[in-house]
Amino acid sequence: MVTDVKETPRPRGAGWLVCLLLTTFVIGTDDFVVAGVLPEIASGLDVSTAAAGQLVTVFSVTYALAAPPLAVATARLPRRPVIVGGLVLFALTNVLTALAPDHPTLMALRVLTALIAAGITPAVFATAGRAAAPERVGRAMGTVAAGLTVSLFVGVPAGTLLSAAFGWRSTFVAVALLGLAVALASWRLLPDLPGAPGIGVGRQVRVLTRPAVLLGVAGTVLGASSGLMTYTYIAPLTRDLTGRTGAVLALFIAVIGVFGALGSFLCGRLTDRWGADRTLVAAFGGSVAATGALAVTGLLTDEAPVWVVLLFLAGWGFAGWGFNPPMNTRALALARGAEAEAVALNTSGLYVGIALAGAVGGWAVSAHDGTGVAVTATGLGVAAGLLIVGSVRRYPSRPADVPSGPRTGLGR
Repeated sequence: MVTDVKETPRPRGAGWLVCLLLTTFVIGTDDFVVAGVLPEIASGLDVSTAAAGQLVTVFSVTYALAAPPLAVATARLPRRPVIVGGLVLFALTNVLTALAPDHPTLMALRVLTALIAAGITPAVFATAGRAAAPERVGRAMGTVAAGLTVSLFVGVPAGTLLSAAFGWRSTFVAVALLGLAVALASWRLLPDLPGAPGIGVGRQVRVLTRPAVLLGVAGTVLGASSGLMTYTYIAPLTRDLTGRTGAVLALFIAVIGVFGALGSFLCGRLTDRWGADRTLVAAFGGSVAATGALAVTGLLTDEAPVWVVLLFLAGWGFAGWGFNPPMNTRALALARGAEAEAVALNTSGLYVGIALAGAVGGWAVSAHDGTGVAVTATGLGVAAGLLIVGSVRRYPSRPADVPSGPRTGLGR
């Protein structure tokens, strides 16, 4: 079945795409920075570090549960007001977070922040897919995805430094100010895109429950579990591989971030050139290969050279974060008529994968130290790879005779 989609007027310049990148950067910084300021939050609110750590869990779980229904509820609304209004609410919530008097209040505000983020992010990716020219959709998705990666090695360290200098509340004030600045720029520069056609909730649900879409989400869950396990437990993993910590760990994280951003950009371009399916398989294969190399290094050596581990982590960062553009581009192509909802469902799968990575990786590091994390992540990655390859073969995102790009609707 082919769904007719009206051609979207193309926005001029790159300002609109920069705004979308900065939106994911702000949301990513707000999400990830909590891990960097946990000791200060625990001390300031007189709770244990473990209790403060639940702020990360509640954000991820709330986001995973809320993104699909919020995407369905807001699907018909114009995209620019959803993004700009969401950013304003996001900023105000961060101001309240900075003023939180106790841990329960802070927990409630993190739930509210996650709800707002879950409403914004799918609209951002859907806007990138609709506003870009058909032959440039992949690179637009890669640019937007890079905002999340850049937040890891720019936003999080900056927020952590602010917290160390002025207290953890200053970090959330800074996020709020940046969010307001991005909202103002977005109101001026984002294209005025209408919401999705009124296809009805019933049809939206039918689109989202297609086997092609659900298999893609399952691949995202397992793929994120494998890839994010390596990042979540990077400290014990690299300590066991090299015997080094401190500044060397900071170097490892910086290399992952830089190559992750490169992977997001370049795999977006490859998505336009190769197609989403081929790029997805290649990127994920590279991620599993790099994780496997880390596992083999840990099993065969007592102390590997730092440069060897850096090389493998660079490859993992490039391929692991490069997985995002083709993943979301494929979700858009398989869900004609419910694009934002499909991205939301896929992003929920990502957060479920993050939660699984934390749980399974925690078991692995307790039982088998850092090398056990790499071995477990590799095993999960192989399973995810088989699922992804099977899904791509069974449900290609576009027929061979259809030009690349999301303008052609595919009923699956």
